[in-house]
Amino acid sequence: MDMSSREIRMPLSEVVAVLQDLNEFVVSLDRLGSRQASGTADEYAVGKFIADWDVARRLARARRVISVALDAQLSEEDNAEIDALCDQGRFYGTDSAIHRSTDQTS
Repeated sequence: MDMSSREIRMPLSEVVAVLQDLNEFVVSLDRLGSRQASGTADEYAVGKFIADWDVARRLARARRVISVALDAQLSEEDNAEIDALCDQGRFYGTDSAIHRSTDQTS
């Protein structure tokens, strides 16, 4: 499937909600990273942020919003291809992700 010219329509309210969440995560994680670099925060602070700000649920919601739009507007074959591409990501806790992260620190 040629994805470069395809467009997907989504309700603006849903796009804004996803962008708000993503912006909060990016800014907050950047601030946490700066605090860690300066020694005023540790790994616990990141875990606390993820738990307190309900990051996993909010990211899952963002994924669902996009998936619903894709499912409604693309063919079953196109969606299967996108699913296969997404399955190729790096996932924390898998052997390949662990090896990549340790390779980067060497």
